[in-house]
Amino acid sequence: MTQEPAPIRAGGPLPRRSRRSRAAALAALLTAAALPPSPARAQQQGQPGQGEPQAPAEPPSVPRGEGGAIVTPPAATAAPPGRATPPRALNYTPPEYPPEAEKQGLEASVTLQLDIDRDGRVKQAVVVESAGHGFDESAVAAAQKLEFEPARRADGTPAAARILYRYTFTLKTAAAAPPSADGAPSPLADNLRGTVLASGGDVPLAGATVSVARAPQAAGGAPPAAAAAPEVTTDERGSFAFLNLPPGRYQVTVAAPGFEPLSVEEDIAAGEQIEVKYRLLPRGEGLEVTVRGDRPPREVTKRTLEQREINRIPGTNGDALRSIQNLPGVARPPTLAGLLIVRGSGPQDTQTFVDGTQVPLIYHFGGLSSVVPTEMLEKIDFYPGNFSAKYGRVQGGIVDVSLRSPNEDGKLHGLAQVDLIDARVLLEGPVPFLENTRFMVGGRRSYIGDSFGPVLEAAGAGVTQAPVYYDYQVLLETEPTPSSRLRLTFFGSDDALELLLADPQPSEPALSGDVGLHTAFQRLQLRYDHELTDKDRLDGVLAIARDDADFGIGPIYFQIDLKTLSGRLEYARRMSKGVVFNAGVDVFAGLYGVNFRGPAPNRPGEPPNQPFSTRALQEISREGEFFYPAAYAELELAPSPRAKIVPGVRLDYQDLNQQATVSPRVNGRIDVVQGFPRTTVKGGVGVFHQPPQFQEVIPPLGNPGLKATRALHYAAGVEQDVTRNIEASAEGFYKQLDELVVGVNQPGTAQLDYQNVGSGRVIGGEFLLKYKPDDRFFGWAAYTLSRSTRVPGPGEAERLVSFDQTHILTVLGSYRLGDGWEFGARFRLVSGNLVTPNVCNVNELSCDPYRTNALFYAPTGTYTAIPFSTPFSERLPAFHQLDVRLDKTWKFRTWKLSAYLDVQNVYNNANSEAIQYNYNYTARQYVTGLPILPSFGMRGEF
Repeated sequence: MTQEPAPIRAGGPLPRRSRRSRAAALAALLTAAALPPSPARAQQQGQPGQGEPQAPAEPPSVPRGEGGAIVTPPAATAAPPGRATPPRALNYTPPEYPPEAEKQGLEASVTLQLDIDRDGRVKQAVVVESAGHGFDESAVAAAQKLEFEPARRADGTPAAARILYRYTFTLKTAAAAPPSADGAPSPLADNLRGTVLASGGDVPLAGATVSVARAPQAAGGAPPAAAAAPEVTTDERGSFAFLNLPPGRYQVTVAAPGFEPLSVEEDIAAGEQIEVKYRLLPRGEGLEVTVRGDRPPREVTKRTLEQREINRIPGTNGDALRSIQNLPGVARPPTLAGLLIVRGSGPQDTQTFVDGTQVPLIYHFGGLSSVVPTEMLEKIDFYPGNFSAKYGRVQGGIVDVSLRSPNEDGKLHGLAQVDLIDARVLLEGPVPFLENTRFMVGGRRSYIGDSFGPVLEAAGAGVTQAPVYYDYQVLLETEPTPSSRLRLTFFGSDDALELLLADPQPSEPALSGDVGLHTAFQRLQLRYDHELTDKDRLDGVLAIARDDADFGIGPIYFQIDLKTLSGRLEYARRMSKGVVFNAGVDVFAGLYGVNFRGPAPNRPGEPPNQPFSTRALQEISREGEFFYPAAYAELELAPSPRAKIVPGVRLDYQDLNQQATVSPRVNGRIDVVQGFPRTTVKGGVGVFHQPPQFQEVIPPLGNPGLKATRALHYAAGVEQDVTRNIEASAEGFYKQLDELVVGVNQPGTAQLDYQNVGSGRVIGGEFLLKYKPDDRFFGWAAYTLSRSTRVPGPGEAERLVSFDQTHILTVLGSYRLGDGWEFGARFRLVSGNLVTPNVCNVNELSCDPYRTNALFYAPTGTYTAIPFSTPFSERLPAFHQLDVRLDKTWKFRTWKLSAYLDVQNVYNNANSEAIQYNYNYTARQYVTGLPILPSFGMRGEF
């Protein structure tokens, strides 16, 4: 039996059960290639044979030779540079012949679709041509035991792939030896044996057919007696043998699908045994293979984290989305602050998408966990800048999370995990009574409040409701047609915290009572992807959403309620070779409700920096609607296999301030050196607009005349293969920020007026040395050097922003030790956060210890700090921390148990996170972050 991976035409329809971005490449010509191993036919009369593979059905547009076999380059033969290669089988597991089918004398063939991951494992085996009678089950069971050398992209990196694989079950009888000249059989003798090899690599060719027949007599001789031509099939070693061949000359014919047939003559003498080697030449035609993996990006920089990496990074407690904070260009947020700060832009300047739908937050309370569990993720795409025209309304970065498809093996699977922070469950499998439909249901709830609550009480805070968060996900997926996918998803998140402040703080004498924080969102999402033709693709997503945010402290509160409808529809057309046109619409609309009670701006004559709790209160309530439509178009131009240029433009409209913006962009990349070691130069420039925040544009607090802020992104970089597993990249970036929104106090009024008078710039470089994940190890070293500044208004001095971090170094890795053990470590060294000092640092030479730091203000009975310098002029001490993680997995027959220990801040470094002052601002001290924090967890999976 042989495996035959049938091609899927490059760019053609691909069943969407596990849709990823795809790159279609012409594989190497069929040279130095061999079929995978296969057992020989049964050699005894009446014995049932094992399944023998045949070339499976395929799209008629794929040119084929006789037999239609697809073969792959052997491991000993390197693929030609710059060519993609399909998977190659490393082992062979024959299927069992179904007993009932054998008794009934039934024969059949079963065609399977195999999904092979980048490690060469068969992740899924799906029957596409059924035979029934137990043949399907036997073929699937055998295929799941196969192992492959993974498919490889043109640059030599492993990639996931999908192939067709056919088993043919045939009842065979042993070949009878041809009779001798007098008709009497000769004694049994193994007198012709040999091996069939693929020419060029001398790799055993399994499943080849070898037949013998009496050779024609020489001129003038008498013809031989009529005889049947016996045949045998080579086994997994490419070996064959004929028994009981009488002396004489024989015509030996060797044939295998995908190879040129070979015909030779052999002379067999009495009492002689002949051992031969036959080498077959592959047919001189190419094959096309669709490899699922990294499609050449439409952006300058796209960093993708896959399953091998996202749940094993130390210090993240196994949380996938927290792993983003370890990538170049991402600043370290303050402790327990779930923020994404990308390339010097503010946290509000980066958007997060889940399966194409935007979500308002990415992390739960304190940044301890993300709002989507790792177990449901397929991959995370991170764009730190210069992203495609597909994305808009943001000037920082993009995080696009893809949910994976439910398991397709027809069985029920689940997991349960418990650690010191939260507990989660997941269940997936087929939907009863609905053909070709699968589900996945997940949920998680924290119990950090059980430990954090007593800590707050001990600190003097009365706990009304301890911190708690939960999230939930329900997913249904089906394929209406072989080239389309339909997915319905409902997911949401909820975070809540309530405290009781019995005693007001000295700096806020009028502030006491309940402190409450609640954030929640829900999404009902419908996603549809369809390969319309070989050249046309349609992707769409529609979502109904609700977002709630409530914050209250004493008499002050802020509430916002959004009910939105969002959708995106993109059409892609392959215009010609090297030209792809993408166009789409992107709509965000809905209803808003805002309620606010809080301090009014200072009245004329009042000193600045007074406690906000002592100010007069103002109360505002507003409801309305908004409509933000957009359209975009891009061309993906590949003038040669080495280059790609992506010009695009995006048109946005915001009805709240009645403004239309046009955002042209262009990105490009070229392989200076193709194959290995690959060298790629890339660059891009683009315009990015971001509409004002709701509170900035809705009157009476906001200014409806505000314009969208604008950012110009420039980037240039290089990617270089160092070894087959190590790649390095360096990228410089510059962002020019214009028309930034700044709150300006109007003289003689209590109104804070928002105006587009700010500007800024960000400049920096990112460096990444990455070891591509393999069976044992993954890791990288990332360094970012940047400077982010702002000018608040005309005539004002340029100054650093609070989230600027000059140096960010992250080194991490994880290694599989064997026997289910894995160990990882992460080290970070980051410039300290910026603060605005009210008391100088006495260790500085410029500090005046006799300076007056505050004035007593009798109406409020508090001290008012006198600003020591410009905002964010002092940097805290550098942050450094070591985290380690240890995993152990036990595998049983039907389930798996794993345990992990994740320890953050191993050497218990007291990192400074803020400055705390005494009541009259005569002394200060650093506020330190979290101490050593171990987390232990257990997980069971079936």
